[in-house]
Amino acid sequence: MREFENLAELSALVGQDIGVSEWVLVDQDRIQKFADATDDQQWIHTDPLRAAAGPFGCTIAHGFLTLSLLPIFFETGFRIKTVRMGLNYGLGRVRFPAPVPVGSRLRGRFKLRSLEPIAGGAQISIEVSVEREGSDKPVCIAESLTHQFE
Repeated sequence: MREFENLAELSALVGQDIGVSEWVLVDQDRIQKFADATDDQQWIHTDPLRAAAGPFGCTIAHGFLTLSLLPIFFETGFRIKTVRMGLNYGLGRVRFPAPVPVGSRLRGRFKLRSLEPIAGGAQISIEVSVEREGSDKPVCIAESLTHQFE
């Protein structure tokens, strides 16, 4: 995990990669729990037998499941030592350019887009590219906006 002393140190890195998270396994249990939590039981996610004959040959993760992994990617991708609290401020553009087959391992790669001062901290825009192990194409690209307070 990459560590930064403070927001000022991070601000010098606009336009650069600032970290890569650990891998996270997306197995059928995780997919089913997400389906249960969101009431999205579409067969392409929850029915392995039917999905085996479908377009991907297996079940695939929900796009929003992939997006919901951003917090765990942030937790293991980088750290700002002086930040005492961070808040999710929202998302900019989000795309899902490739599916996530069951059994995939994913990780987040972070690029600092901007860092703007706010009272007590900064608003940070980070481009998160979610990578699937063994694939050249990202499975999600999202602009994450957070407020970080020192």
